[in-house]
This record gives sequence, structure tokens and C-alpha cells, in this order.
Amino acid sequence: MPPTRRRGGQATATRSNQATLSFGSKSRVTKPSVTPTQTQKTKDLEPLIASISEKTPEPEQVSATPTEPEQPHVAELAVRQQAQEEVEQPLSKEDKKAINITEKDLQQYWRKEEEKIRGPRFHQQDLALHEKILRHFDLSSQFGPCIGIARLKRWRRANSLNLSPPIEVLAVLLKHKDDVKQRAYVDELLS
Repeated sequence: MPPTRRRGGQATATRSNQATLSFGSKSRVTKPSVTPTQTQKTKDLEPLIASISEKTPEPEQVSATPTEPEQPHVAELAVRQQAQEEVEQPLSKEDKKAINITEKDLQQYWRKEEEKIRGPRFHQQDLALHEKILRHFDLSSQFGPCIGIARLKRWRRANSLNLSPPIEVLAVLLKHKDDVKQRAYVDELLS
């Protein structure tokens, strides 16, 4: 019902010039179309599909298991170069101190670290002590990001910023540079 207005005490109904919208099925508006039907479209495409299928060879079967590349990854090469540049620098007092650290000192350091985390790390039982120490360093975010940087360069950067990185990490990196990877484990996983 249209709204009412009161004029001089009397209610009068006013009629609006605005059209009303109807959502029923009788007021359906459609556009006229001249497009061909679906069957006509498929008939027109059949010769084209046949010519394409004749030209394209069958795809080769590719194994689902990834194979190791023969050449190292580009990121691995960059990190190796960074590590080589760091090793070529003259020995600092931290380097000399790290070289004097024994395997027994490394084992004591790792026992203290495991006590901090309330027990041994079961997922790392197969790893060597050196790799455990380096992975712990990789995952310690207080020393900065570990992606795209050599472990040795990351240790030196953290030391120059007075972040007190563990000297045991430097000892592992300097003494066992041929045995351990210079690239962080997380970096390998992400690339």
C-alpha cells in the first residue's frame, strides 16, 4: 500500500511515478540472441580437434620420484663461494679460540642445549653431533636469517653485531669444513 500523507488533518494517499520491481517469473527479461546452438559449435570444432590430435605426440612417461641433479643448485654455488671467501680471510681471535675447542667440549655444549629443550631430539637420532649443532644454529632466529647465506658468514655477521653466537658452531665450521655443508639445512629444504 502506498504511503499516506497528512494534509490538514486528513490522510491522503499519493501515487508515485516510480515503477515497481517484480521478482516473479512473469517479468523475466531476456536478450535476443543469434548465437549458434551448442551442437553447432561442437560440429564446427571437430575438424580442428582432429587436426590438433594428429600433430601432437603422446607425452612421455616421467618418473614421479625426483632425481638428484648432476650439477649443484645455483643457491648452493653462491653459498659455497661465500664460504670460500670467509675461509680465505686471516684468522681472528675467535677463529683461534674455536680451533682449540675439542670434541669433548662440543659434546658438553650439545648436552647443555638438549637439557634446555627438555630432552633429546628424537627426529635427529641419525645425525652426527656436528650436524645437530649446525642445525640448531640454523634454526636459532636470534642470529638472523639463514636463507641464502653461508653458515660461516652468518656466524661472523652475528658476531660482528654482538649477538654472541656459540663459539662451538664456529669450531665445527672451521675444523670440519670438508665434512659439513656450508648451506643451512632449511635453505636446502626450501629451494
